[in-house]
Amino acid sequence: MRTDRIQLWDHDEHVSLHTYLMDVSAEFNSGRKRPAVIVCPGGAYLFTSDREAEQVAVRFAAQGYHAFVLRYTTRFRSREEFGVAVQPDAPQPDGDADFPEPLYDLAKAMLIIRQNAEEWFVDPDRIAVCGFSAGGHLAASLGVHWNGELLRNQFKVDGELFKPNTMILAYAPTDFTIQEEGETTGTGVAYNKLRDLARSAMFGTAEASLEQLKEHSVVHLVSADTPPAFIWHTADDRIVDVRHALAFSTALAQHRVPFELHVFESGPHGLSLCDESTASDSSQINPDCRAWVDLAMRWLRRQFGT
Repeated sequence: MRTDRIQLWDHDEHVSLHTYLMDVSAEFNSGRKRPAVIVCPGGAYLFTSDREAEQVAVRFAAQGYHAFVLRYTTRFRSREEFGVAVQPDAPQPDGDADFPEPLYDLAKAMLIIRQNAEEWFVDPDRIAVCGFSAGGHLAASLGVHWNGELLRNQFKVDGELFKPNTMILAYAPTDFTIQEEGETTGTGVAYNKLRDLARSAMFGTAEASLEQLKEHSVVHLVSADTPPAFIWHTADDRIVDVRHALAFSTALAQHRVPFELHVFESGPHGLSLCDESTASDSSQINPDCRAWVDLAMRWLRRQFGT
């Protein structure tokens, strides 16, 4: 396996694409192009989670995929910096919204992969994006914006180059208006601080208007051109309500876009692979939800014809 770190922009050394490329060998039909997956970790656009990064990429690599992990633009540069800022007495950071910078990061990553497809033996027509939580929102954002003016104006290239062939969305927020309907998804000062920081990163303010919430709600931008999606969630997720998954699936169904939805009865937010390889405590080890990995792999094989 060949690993590397590619800095995406000259102005920000933290935004990078990490490669996990399968070796080319005569024993594996030398010259065969493999499908690829770009992993977008979660972290509320405040940081990118290590628990939803390399271990996920390695799991895909074990199934024969070239894998990539995107460390995209976030409000804080490290988990430690975020930990200080989330304290109740920490000041609210000022500044503009970070979005759509993360979307530009993912689009640039897709361009790099397709531009290097021959050298890396990547099949450019079989590239999936796999996002967790905020990373799932980012993956879905590329799925609805790949052919829009936002990316065309930024990069001046054909939108087809940005299009993911499939999406895997894990406990992803897709409709920010849902929490405006009176749903309480968390309690306590720490949760409220996290919510305000995340909204500041996304909208530029903790008090986002309904129009701002709708603007970034990818569910309202689904069309017949949106790529097929594999979606999974837990019914009792208290951070991102399961209605996000239901709403996005309904939007896909309305536009006749293929999708597969799995809602597991119980499990906390941020389960990642649901086993010891990504767990920071026992609550993140969930044998029932662990099934999503095999289900997603089988779905990908059907989508990619492998």
